[in-house]
Amino acid sequence: MKKYRIGQIVPSSNVTMETEIPAIFRSRETILPEQFTFHSSRMRMKKVTKEELEAMDAMSLKCAQELSDAHVDVMGYACLVAIMSMGRGYHCVSEVNLHQETVANDFPTPIVTSAGALINGLKVLGAKQISIITPYMRPLTDKVVDYIEHQGIKVKESIALEIPDNLEVAAQNPLNLLEIYKQLDLTDVDVLVASACVQMPSLEAIDLIQAACGIPVTSAAICTTYEMMKKLNLEAKAPIGGELLSGKY
Repeated sequence: MKKYRIGQIVPSSNVTMETEIPAIFRSRETILPEQFTFHSSRMRMKKVTKEELEAMDAMSLKCAQELSDAHVDVMGYACLVAIMSMGRGYHCVSEVNLHQETVANDFPTPIVTSAGALINGLKVLGAKQISIITPYMRPLTDKVVDYIEHQGIKVKESIALEIPDNLEVAAQNPLNLLEIYKQLDLTDVDVLVASACVQMPSLEAIDLIQAACGIPVTSAAICTTYEMMKKLNLEAKAPIGGELLSGKY
């Protein structure tokens, strides 16, 4: 049985990254001869504001050093909006900087950012036009939209739930998304991003929404997990719902 250590760089108030991503990997363990353990290092952040996000991002390098000490096989930076609020294309800068920390610590480690993973996942799905649901305030949601569009993917519509408190984001009932998504006009939309945030729970709703709306549905957490699997050279299906694995969650 192959064993892998999954490292996660997590906002201090994030409680979803360490539940949804392990849930997908645990599902994989039931159908394939692989085993995963999960190891986190935290960056201080309580309110989802541009100021707190910038301060938090500065702590990510220290987290990479700490996880590198544990010799994890892959690291995931678990805050999409922190990366996207730093400016267009910043996920490329962040991934290089974090990787360099692991190189300097004598244990080079593949890096995944949830921001970069969402972009890559949408490209894998061939998405030209998408709609997204975010928990962020409207100004931050607009930054996410601009970031995605700068990567060549049109955002037809976006919903901003405008929840500034990060723990309140995590407390949202994922099944509420079954009604929230109906506010969107999905005509000519290739992919629906039901949660463009690794803190807002969505796993329970993804397949249900996909069955109801008839187009591929994904999330930042699903895309992050998919990208981690690819970095580990593990076979994975498309980064949408139950198709990520050879079975269900």
